[in-house]
Amino acid sequence: MYQDHITVRQRHEKFIKKICETNIVYGLESEEGFATSSSNDFDDENGEPVGIICFWSEKALANSCIKNGWVDYNVAEIPLSELIENWCVGMNNDGLLVGTNFDQNMFGFEIEPLELILELVKELKAINSNIVFQKFENLVDLETQIVNANS
Repeated sequence: MYQDHITVRQRHEKFIKKICETNIVYGLESEEGFATSSSNDFDDENGEPVGIICFWSEKALANSCIKNGWVDYNVAEIPLSELIENWCVGMNNDGLLVGTNFDQNMFGFEIEPLELILELVKELKAINSNIVFQKFENLVDLETQIVNANS
């Protein structure tokens, strides 16, 4: 079933709010690594779809996607600080996108990793989160470095 952009965007906004509340995000992991997909919206310089690593805000949502090419995967819990500091920064360096709350039909929101960090910082500030980072002093330091890296 085709998912309209409004529904996909709403699921992404729910993703942002939920993971900022719980400080947990979920991925699908196998012996080969984490579940990846190809972008429906973005191509690389060779005209090939950009790679995506998918994350979910709820274990049940991730679990519902264990099918077809992902039958050998298990749900993995990732701390939000690790998603931000390691995953998003690394994915940006590797030219990958983040997929959020993809559904069973592989429709979900696609976003640049550094843009996702900035959306998360905005929400974390709004809820007065006291998230602790290993590589950044605080949310302001994180935001400053991401904005500088993005410009």
